[in-house]
Amino acid sequence: MFGGTTGRAHGTRLLAHLLTLLLAAGALTLAGPGTASAAAASLCAGRPTKTIPFATGELRLYKSRQYVCALTVAKSPGVRRPMSVSLQPRGGRAAVDSGRFTRQAGPVTVHALNRCVRASGSVAGRSGSTGWILC
Repeated sequence: MFGGTTGRAHGTRLLAHLLTLLLAAGALTLAGPGTASAAAASLCAGRPTKTIPFATGELRLYKSRQYVCALTVAKSPGVRRPMSVSLQPRGGRAAVDSGRFTRQAGPVTVHALNRCVRASGSVAGRSGSTGWILC
């Protein structure tokens, strides 16, 4: 009863889904590594809370209700150099990301509901840090 029309409609829907997937994959490819500040801002959940600038970069902190996130961003990305970011809740262990990076270290996230945190970041030997904040 529905023989020819059902198969044709199914094929059209399948083709539409495949086209949508291809367009989405193309959009992801175009928005790749060239989106420096937008990508850095979206790596951490929450709202931007504090930015600590220093000679070779900046330490960025973000806060949501239960978590604090931090990352260190180089002022001039390019060559690999030593970078690190550390975030410690009061009474807890520090979350650390360090190594030789071109653009940023982190993000690192800690659970900090009703707890102070301290953060530090460095790029090529220069650093910035906070005391106990967000209490």
